[in-house]
Amino acid sequence: MQVVMKNTTRLCATKPIVTVNGEFPGPTLYAREDDTVLVKVVNHVQYNVTIHWHGIRQLRTGWADGPAYITQCPIQPGQNFVYNFTVTGQRGTLLWHAHILWLRATVHGAIVILPKGGVPYPFPTPHKEVVVVLGEWWKSDVEAVINEATKSGMAPNVSDAHTINGLSGRTPGCGLDEGFRLRVVKGKTYLLRVINAALNEELFFKVAGHQLTVVEVDAVYTKPFKTDTILVAPGQTTNVLLSADRSTGRYLVTASTFMDAPVVAIDNVTATATVHYEGTLSGGAASALVATKPPPRNATQIATGFMDGLRSLNTRAFPCNVPQSVDHSLLFTVGLGVNPCPSCPSGRRVVASINNVTFAMPILALLQAHFFNIRGVFTADFPGQPPARFNFTGPPSTMNMQTTSGTRLYRLAYNDTVQVVLQDTGVVTPESHPIHLHGFNFFVVGRGLGNFNPKTDTAKFNLVDPVERNTVGVPSGGWTAIRFRADNPGVWFLHCHLEVHTTWGLKMAFLVDDGKGPNQSLLPPPTDLPAC
Repeated sequence: MQVVMKNTTRLCATKPIVTVNGEFPGPTLYAREDDTVLVKVVNHVQYNVTIHWHGIRQLRTGWADGPAYITQCPIQPGQNFVYNFTVTGQRGTLLWHAHILWLRATVHGAIVILPKGGVPYPFPTPHKEVVVVLGEWWKSDVEAVINEATKSGMAPNVSDAHTINGLSGRTPGCGLDEGFRLRVVKGKTYLLRVINAALNEELFFKVAGHQLTVVEVDAVYTKPFKTDTILVAPGQTTNVLLSADRSTGRYLVTASTFMDAPVVAIDNVTATATVHYEGTLSGGAASALVATKPPPRNATQIATGFMDGLRSLNTRAFPCNVPQSVDHSLLFTVGLGVNPCPSCPSGRRVVASINNVTFAMPILALLQAHFFNIRGVFTADFPGQPPARFNFTGPPSTMNMQTTSGTRLYRLAYNDTVQVVLQDTGVVTPESHPIHLHGFNFFVVGRGLGNFNPKTDTAKFNLVDPVERNTVGVPSGGWTAIRFRADNPGVWFLHCHLEVHTTWGLKMAFLVDDGKGPNQSLLPPPTDLPAC
């Protein structure tokens, strides 16, 4: 992977962007289950760079995970690093992206992990597979956008358009570009590997006149179910089967924002593409575009219905190994806050936190500090419960909005079972948060609105076939409960995958100690690991 600048034109304007190999989106990485993958990343740009292989378990190879200053120091301009990892026991769609600054706005691409040779999909074999990457586009330089926001202490400007495979389609004031075109043959079935690589927005995706059959999320097979609209949060992937069973013609594809917090600004420009049936003649009646209306931005019922429909396949070949008991029962409040900022025009800065801790990024990678026992970089005292109990989803007017700051980790013994209830708060505003855990898949055993009640809500947990994934949405004004087994030694980042919230400090990390067995220890760092 050559990280290079590339002049790119979108929305009738040209700007230089950071890319991999000059492509936007970047190239798709193909592998098979249990393959060992080596990717040499060469940095030719002015920024420090890292690449995260989002959703790859990285068993014992945390050095290759990619988040800057968590598992590695960044690749500096003119330097390179070889990411070396094995895709153990995984197959499906994931993504790779930059994991430093806001570079992942344009530095991202698909990971397609095919099953082992001769192993079929647990659904009908599609005629063709198509990668569909959803993203955002700013007319301005993206780093300038977040830098300006950081100086002001306020939220950054939202993007100017959404994209489908790098193209926005028909946008106001800029021509009649149809955007990405998916050509299909009537009677055939297509597997769409849909990825949300956007920085800050959850996206609805739908195809006019067609039902989509969901068969996988986050590289884990699901029980198939049909829907006309899927919801994909930043960092999530969804595989759907599209049957070309309609009349010959052209059908509109839309990607539009889901945001049910009315005070949060969004990019309300819908990205469009077309499904184009073979044999459709241009100019004839059959070539008229069959339209569809995107869901409203606050279509909570559609979003909830989609998420409630997700269940693990849970077969003998693909079991659902959800922990039935837990060693650690954690409650993490996730949300925003406001801290004093003498240099900000308003004297205040918007921040974000988990359990009221705004994470302070270190200047040395946490994994290095752990492996080499370097003191003073972090403390292993992250609170497992909120520092104070209050009406988490209540109105903000009665709350103290200030947070504390620290580089604090939560320590786990190897093979511990963990339950984390992620509780949204109304401090500043309730808002949906897509939370991503590095190094693990987890099981989404429950979700609900309001404040989590351990007595009544735990009894409703699904411990039979909960969906398994690596990124999950915490509903606005609600909670989500996840469980996982800490069977991967290292330091593993947990953060909101809305980049603005990560920047503001909505992040922490788990420190998983080595086990006692021969394959239960973190491997030594590679010799070319970048220096700080």
